Amino acid sequence: MLSDCAFRAQLALPEQRVLLDYWSDIARGRPMPARADFDPLKFPELLPNLGLIDLRDGFERSHFRLAGTRLREIYGREITGLTLPEVFSGRRAEPWHAVHSRIATEAVCAQGIACGPAEGRDHVVLYWLRLPFSDDGIRVDRILCHAPDVPTRTPTKSLNSRPIVPVSPDLRPCARNVSDSTQAVPLRPGGLGEQGLFQRVPEQLLYPRHCVRS
Repeated sequence: MLSDCAFRAQLALPEQRVLLDYWSDIARGRPMPARADFDPLKFPELLPNLGLIDLRDGFERSHFRLAGTRLREIYGREITGLTLPEVFSGRRAEPWHAVHSRIATEAVCAQGIACGPAEGRDHVVLYWLRLPFSDDGIRVDRILCHAPDVPTRTPTKSLNSRPIVPVSPDLRPCARNVSDSTQAVPLRPGGLGEQGLFQRVPEQLLYPRHCVRS
């Protein structure tokens, strides 16, 4: 497992590092912050890409309590109120289920890159971050999502021909490249090559005190 600093360094977007820093700060020494500690208005520019998964009725009934306007465009429909299986179906269901299940059971943070994050959205490349919330400091009851997309020049038919890479505990943590054949696919401006990428990097919850943030 990577160190906390390494997890932060692998975040591809600076706004996600800011969000992770804030999440860590409001935890105030607890394993994770509560939803009430988080003030989304501190990040107005991030609101369109923020979502909140509600787990209070149990993981099997988890659903998107809130979803920003940009997420509606990314997923091609309004996802507020939808359960996770309704949002992530088909060949995307299993890897996303593994990500959210591990966050819920182990209270870890997760990040990755998804090419074609949902059915019919193969033209979307998503840089995603998941951060857990807990009212009692023990059980994860909500998951904060930040998921901005980037344009890709990869033809849709090329992405359709490649299965999304399933999440596995054995995957080498690397936010730059991972493929279903373990051959590196370099990240380059405008696209992620012809193979869909999906990866998560689980991590401990809090930064060590000596971590220098840049």
